[in-house]
Amino acid sequence: MKIGIIGGTGFVGTYLVDKLGSDGHQIRLLTRPGSEDKVNREASVELISGDVADDAAVRDCFSGCDAAIYLIGILREDPKAGISFDALQRRGAERAMAVADQLGVRRFLLMSANAIDAAATPYQTSKLQAEETLKTSGLEWTIFRPSVIFGDPRGRMEFCSQLKAELIDSPLPAPLFYEGLLPSNAGGFELGPVHVEDVAAAFAAALSQPESIRQTFELCGPQAWSWKEILKAIAAASGKSKLMLPAPALLIAPVAGLMDRFSWFPVTRDQLIMLLAGNTCADDGFARLGLSPRPFDQTSLAYLAASR
Repeated sequence: MKIGIIGGTGFVGTYLVDKLGSDGHQIRLLTRPGSEDKVNREASVELISGDVADDAAVRDCFSGCDAAIYLIGILREDPKAGISFDALQRRGAERAMAVADQLGVRRFLLMSANAIDAAATPYQTSKLQAEETLKTSGLEWTIFRPSVIFGDPRGRMEFCSQLKAELIDSPLPAPLFYEGLLPSNAGGFELGPVHVEDVAAAFAAALSQPESIRQTFELCGPQAWSWKEILKAIAAASGKSKLMLPAPALLIAPVAGLMDRFSWFPVTRDQLIMLLAGNTCADDGFARLGLSPRPFDQTSLAYLAASR
């Protein structure tokens, strides 16, 4: 199968390119100028130079393909650089859908995100809008909603490496966020960490399963972990112990709102909102695809030891 991918040089994208290449697929990968060195050229990959905002480049990427995949997602906006949730997670995805439809590329796989239905933040809203557009597009769609994704970052931004650098390695106590006035359950909100290779496997499996068409798959690891447990696991995998203290969202949220523009500040106001809401799966998407995700444990976190 020939597959056009947008967002294939990012964290999840590099693993997906490797997986699809090992499965024998041919890949056409949209690559911004200067990002060519981010691609594993051992896989069967044809690079298409351009940007998601360029219809001609997107058309070139999808031309002659049997399927299209859109992976682009960001965690922070940079308005001065034209980087926004709406531009990349909604408009970029909608542009890709339109081009795929025009070219007759019927199969379309979209990377969305879990726990976005509340639409409480611009990140969530843009993801939901992209999903809604795809569902009404007439394309043979599949949507993936992973929880927080972890795994060897390969030099890119990744959930556990970021927490290690910003919270575990910091001389300050790690924050156990909580809502309300009393810290009775500080750091108790739960996430469903999922390994990046398992996310890539889910995309690959869906391409070979016609029953996955017009389906949404929530992707979580086999166990939900509290924020406190996740920080402890990251510290242990890094060979460290870490002091943790309750941190009231009531006080932190206004500060995070003021610091949103600075990438060095560890959490934005919207990220705090989404964290406190939790991020676990009601649907076992892996089981529906015939897959078994690996656990979030010291073996799967061993890559953190190399970044001490």
